[in-house]
Order: sequence, then structure tokens, then C-alpha cells
Amino acid sequence: MALLEILTAPDPRLIKKSAPVERIDDKTLRLMDDMLDTMYEAPGIGLAAPQVGVLSRIIVVDIAKDEADRAPLRMANPEIVWVSDDDNTYEEGCLSVPAHYGNVTRPRAVKVRYLGTDNQSHEIEADGLLATVLQHEMDHLDGILFIDHMSALKRNMILRKLLKTKKDAR
Repeated sequence: MALLEILTAPDPRLIKKSAPVERIDDKTLRLMDDMLDTMYEAPGIGLAAPQVGVLSRIIVVDIAKDEADRAPLRMANPEIVWVSDDDNTYEEGCLSVPAHYGNVTRPRAVKVRYLGTDNQSHEIEADGLLATVLQHEMDHLDGILFIDHMSALKRNMILRKLLKTKKDAR
């Protein structure tokens, strides 16, 4: 498997909408596996295809704390079909917004329909951290970063710091 480059904000590709996946083929499976390897190496618990420069509606998620407990999810075209009435607030971070964190409030539980690696439609019900991660990664597919859920002042402060970091690295 290959490790992929993770784009960081304010890269313009991160704010573009992703295209649906027609069918999961060998190339898509390889991308999902490479995304998982990249996510584990980073380390992270979720990664969306736009974060590695691929504008396809693909996400991978694994919230296991230990390597022995890994249970990766590979999803194409995920869509939320139900949300709970109650919310949770988590301090979120993002591999595309390195070293920055902020509280984001999202529905506590969701039901997500997606295309699985067998090219069949599946549904998963998730709550707590898994629900938050799924929503976070699905936001990426629509060009939304977790910092877009924050105040304009805080978002702009983070983006300015990331831009300065990029300029200093050149």
C-alpha cells in the first residue's frame, strides 16, 4: 500500500464538492486501502478522499484505539438518512487542519446509507464518537471543514496560522 499526501487548509481542493462513485472497482478499493494506511500512519480516525486530492465521495473510518481492535469502515457515497434529536459536542481535530482543535456540536446519533466494497447498499447506525467522525468526514465530501462550524473569527485565525506555516515551510 502507498502513503498518500494529506492536503492541508487553505488548499482550494478541500472546499470543492466531490463527485459520486458509480461503482467500486479495483482502483477504488486500492484508494480506500491507501487512505486507511495514510490515516493510520498520520495517525487519525477518519479520512475523506478530498483530503488526499481525490474529489470522489469516499471516506474511511476506524475509531479503534489499538491496532488489534481495528475495524475499518470503507464507504462510498455516504448519506445521512436519520439524525437524533439530541446533540453531542466534541473537541474535533483534522488531518487537514493540523495542530488545531475546536468544539463542534453535531447530532449525537446518525444512520448512514452507503455503497460498500461489495457494491451493495448498506446502512449503519452510529452514536457518540463514531457518529461525530462519520459526520466530520462526510462534511469533507461537500467541501466543509470542521472549522467552518466555528465562529468566523476563530476560523480565520486558524486559516491565517496555517497559511503562515505553509509559507514558512517553503
